[in-house]
Amino acid sequence: MPKFYVVGTPIGNMEDITFRAVRILNEVDLVLCEDTRVTKNLLNKYNIKTPTFSYPSDNLKPGVNKANPKIEYILKQIEEGRTLALVSDAGTPTISDPGSVLVSKIKEAFPANAGGPEVEIIAIPGPSAVISALSISGLNVAEFTFLGFLPHKKGRETLFKEIAESERVMVFYESPHRIMKALSSLVKFAPEKKVTIARELTKVFEQIVSGTPAEVEKYFTDNGDKVRGEFVVLVSGK
Repeated sequence: MPKFYVVGTPIGNMEDITFRAVRILNEVDLVLCEDTRVTKNLLNKYNIKTPTFSYPSDNLKPGVNKANPKIEYILKQIEEGRTLALVSDAGTPTISDPGSVLVSKIKEAFPANAGGPEVEIIAIPGPSAVISALSISGLNVAEFTFLGFLPHKKGRETLFKEIAESERVMVFYESPHRIMKALSSLVKFAPEKKVTIARELTKVFEQIVSGTPAEVEKYFTDNGDKVRGEFVVLVSGK
């Protein structure tokens, strides 16, 4: 039975990789990645010589069935019995990541009990920015809702209203280009809640900023040089 591994890789610090992940990346026939240059930095650090192949992450969208040569190549590799591993540029693949569509296409192409080769899809757990941020937030995270990346326009205001009314911790990713806009929306719709910003987790300039939406907005307004990198935003429940 062909095996397809979904492998978590570091979100910043390259030491944050499991022994199992290193072994699997060494053993598979091919590593599928978003950007081969990024992945090869990691593979080189651990002296992993496995060939890489860039899957079409920019063109993967749910519900799009247009034939894609790269997807066809990946499916052919599986059909011929090769073992593949999927990684993202950072963190756990398929979580707010186009790799989820690739896994779905593999399941569609090789359904169980359909007479053809069945594929065993195996998770190799690893770092995740959302879980890392929750673990150090100090918030009550017995329950939380993860929103991924918020929409740029349509439905954005509705989501902030839902965040304001939620009794659970709400978590989302934000880019440096929209973090100030997100904080302004929290000031408007959820002024009494507690906000925690986890920035550049596991990297050299890792930072945690907590307070009311207004306090956090003021901090980043006064420290414009900090409005860069990767942001995880956590908003307390009621």
